[in-house]
Amino acid sequence: MRLYVTALKPTDSVTDGFLPAARALGCDVTVLTDRPAEHPDAVLCDVRDPRAIIDAVAHLGRPDAIFSNSDHLQAETALAADYFGLPGKDWRACLSAKNKFLMRERLAAAGVEQVLSVRLAPGDPVPDGLPYPLVVKPREGVASEDVMLVESSLEKAVAEVRGRRPGEALVVEEYLEGPLRTLETLGDHRGTRVLGGFATTLGPLPYFVEERLDWAPDGSHDHVLSALRALGVGFGACHTEYVETARGPRIVEVNYRVIGDHCDFLLGDILGVELFEEILRVHLGEPVRSFSPSGRYGTAVSVVAERSGVIASGPGVVEVHEGDVRLWHRPVRRVGESVEVTHTNRDYLGVIRAVGASRSVVEAAVEGFRAERPWVIV
Repeated sequence: MRLYVTALKPTDSVTDGFLPAARALGCDVTVLTDRPAEHPDAVLCDVRDPRAIIDAVAHLGRPDAIFSNSDHLQAETALAADYFGLPGKDWRACLSAKNKFLMRERLAAAGVEQVLSVRLAPGDPVPDGLPYPLVVKPREGVASEDVMLVESSLEKAVAEVRGRRPGEALVVEEYLEGPLRTLETLGDHRGTRVLGGFATTLGPLPYFVEERLDWAPDGSHDHVLSALRALGVGFGACHTEYVETARGPRIVEVNYRVIGDHCDFLLGDILGVELFEEILRVHLGEPVRSFSPSGRYGTAVSVVAERSGVIASGPGVVEVHEGDVRLWHRPVRRVGESVEVTHTNRDYLGVIRAVGASRSVVEAAVEGFRAERPWVIV
């Protein structure tokens, strides 16, 4: 089987997740990327242009699947898969999920939910009279970059973000207050299957840095699934974030790929399946297979830089199996590297994930690991 993977910069999800999974399934893998020196088995391609992807694939050999886990390449990859008549996502759904203003419009038009949202193209004046508190964010942003809570002086906040993102469109939305949750799904052409979800703990406002995710498989699934249907989202993996507000659940964003920041590995650990293989099977034309959760509890804790400076010490790649708990640590930064606090997910130093029979044993393992192997910035 011939699998093409479109990618930008390398990620652990692709390098340590999807590529080994593809080889385990017997696939001949080619990575199409604009950074071929950074990937194995890579071919240079302007992957932001679906015409270039189609041309490269036609030249290299008939595909059995074309896949991407990149936030930025879903629509382009879906168009290429459709050109070759392969299983894949609807490019319109990919575009609507990525563009936060289009997402709001489609959900409102379908009667799923109403959330105040204003699109600001470059140069558009900042509207007066919007009710605070508000959230300013890039229309197609990722990793909480330049997302901030604004309780006054909207014009100043917009100017600040525009200064860092010249030429990009923004959205201004009402602040959704309440517990932040996720829903993880995997679908084929027959329907969408709920895998579970996480409760998200954020760092201090006005920023929205995700500091930990705890397994919480129950939640407002019906509302989220209605929203995904309205967007046309279903095929393949999807990671949706929503808030349980006093008015009911409201969608924050739909990330039409598997959950990241090592929670994809954690999700597979909790479910007891080779999750990356299961996702690729769908793109290779197989139906979603049935499997049951293991009944275990899991958490992913991000070690966040609390100050700027130079990393003096920190743990490397670690895997510990003590009693009923399995714990993994994956460094995101390196000793000796300079760190500048950005108040985004880019401030992660490392990610700890752990799985066990109960929350108490997992918490104890994580706390013990952090005490014994701290990150130190000077």
